[in-house]
Amino acid sequence: MRVYLLRGTTVVPRGIAEVFAFHADTSNLQALTPAWLDFRILTPSPIEMRPGALIQYRLRLRGLPIRWLTEITAWEPPHRFVDEQRRGPYRLWVHEHRFEAVEGGTRIDDTVRYAVPFGALVHSWAVGPEVRRIFAYRHQQLLERFGGDFRDQPP
Repeated sequence: MRVYLLRGTTVVPRGIAEVFAFHADTSNLQALTPAWLDFRILTPSPIEMRPGALIQYRLRLRGLPIRWLTEITAWEPPHRFVDEQRRGPYRLWVHEHRFEAVEGGTRIDDTVRYAVPFGALVHSWAVGPEVRRIFAYRHQQLLERFGGDFRDQPP
């Protein structure tokens, strides 16, 4: 199984507690997700974020309805948390969110390790570009909400 890596960093001019709290509130996920995915959280709110928390979503990938189940596998406020797909479209999906207080604000580092069914062809043709597009949107939304700057990091 080939594992792909996506990394991005956004620096926002806000304190780490505020930025982490925003990410810890699952009701903000929809604001960070492109409308074309028709994303909806199915788990009733409020969701207590902690190791072992399960969050179920519904979305559309290329028009196909998908149910996705995520488990929070690491929870270290206000510095880090990890969500891992337990059921969904990927063979592997591990998304690590890191937060670091820096001069003038907070650095947000996203690292996603993922694998896709049917391998490299499907990844290069469809999945890779779509994942990058989704994360560019996510970081743009963070910039609009908090201000700051985004940069892609090469794998």
